[in-house]
Amino acid sequence: MMIPLSLSVNIPTTNKPRLVVIGGGFAGMHLIKSLKQAELQIVLIDKNNYHTFQPLLYQVATAGLEPDSIAFPLRKIFKHQKNLFFRMAEVIKIDPAQKTVETSIGKIPYDYLVLAMGSKTNYLGMEDVKKYAMSMKSLTEALDLRSLMLQNFEAAILATDLKERQSLMTFVVVGGGPTGVEMAGALGELKNHILPADYPELDLDKMQIHIIDAAQRLLPTMSQEASKGAMNFLQKFDVNIWLNTKVALYDGFTLTLDGGKQIPTRSVIWAAGVMGAAIAGLNPEVLDKNNRIHVDEYSRVQGYEDIFAIGDVAAMQTKDHPHGFPMLAPVAIQQGTNLARNLQHLLNNESLNPFHFHYLGVMATVGRNQAVVDLPFVKFQGILGWFIWVFVHLMTLVGFRNRVVTFVNWVFSYLSYDKGIRLIVRPFPPRT
Repeated sequence: MMIPLSLSVNIPTTNKPRLVVIGGGFAGMHLIKSLKQAELQIVLIDKNNYHTFQPLLYQVATAGLEPDSIAFPLRKIFKHQKNLFFRMAEVIKIDPAQKTVETSIGKIPYDYLVLAMGSKTNYLGMEDVKKYAMSMKSLTEALDLRSLMLQNFEAAILATDLKERQSLMTFVVVGGGPTGVEMAGALGELKNHILPADYPELDLDKMQIHIIDAAQRLLPTMSQEASKGAMNFLQKFDVNIWLNTKVALYDGFTLTLDGGKQIPTRSVIWAAGVMGAAIAGLNPEVLDKNNRIHVDEYSRVQGYEDIFAIGDVAAMQTKDHPHGFPMLAPVAIQQGTNLARNLQHLLNNESLNPFHFHYLGVMATVGRNQAVVDLPFVKFQGILGWFIWVFVHLMTLVGFRNRVVTFVNWVFSYLSYDKGIRLIVRPFPPRT
């Protein structure tokens, strides 16, 4: 079906097939860039006007980087792509029967639809944790966490009750994957090198950092060597590591573990799980238990000929990955690139190519000169792993300016043991 309609969202009429892409993350961005010369009209819908480099959100949250160091305007990314039209909007639902996407700015018809909404925080059904814990899936959440952390130290100075002061200086990270490990390491660096100078009135030796995970080891998706290395690095920061442990409840003041242990804390950082950010309109049977969308080897949503899903929201099951590929940027990038080729094949009435993932490795940093890196044929730890981590993340950032600004910040922090963005620019509202 061609789209000659004039839309309320003010997209030009066209006789070319229209491809609507929901989500400007890694998957959507690489899909669109790979279709620069395609005979398509591409409409990108995203609730934000920027792409976020999510692997570095924890550095925004811990005052290591400015927000605009890891974000890049979508319109600037695609400024030379003549076949793209961007609309900032919230997607309400899709209507496969009418082949339309209902958004906060109107309905948008499509010929082909790609779902690349990414993932969202999974609180595992714990409503109390959802209400009081802090997540880190967006720039705004990272800024909220930064403000809360600094506000707690300001409040600790004023606290006359020692138990209240200790609670304000206790941080609990739930989740022992790369995000949780990196967050705990960043908090350890703040405790050892930065906060004592900012808050000389406080005894920072009493600042407590906990990391909790239900698995038997940290970084369960990485090698045993990486897990041991991460644990050793965190222990140097006096991080309390709780393994084989689950959270029972959190009321905003006290975190209770499944064994009955209670940790008084005003700061619980939830990094224990994510789920697909699927939207309404699809047959519920295409969603798995983690809210990801079942797709075939060509990224086509099961039961639909013209709807595709890529990246974190897609559950492409294979023999090696029976629950879908891991929610990693390389998977999203490669799926976006492969789907771009297949859409070109569809336009040319050619056969499609199945997706094959090329494993490039996994890595996590635990602080200055301390990182663990699992590559396909070799593993690194310590300073060599840290330099590899720095190089890979700099090269993956979008935009030359972002790479330069991030590099300068990292060099400054490395030489001075300082993080200069400890600003409360919008206070986080107090909890009741």
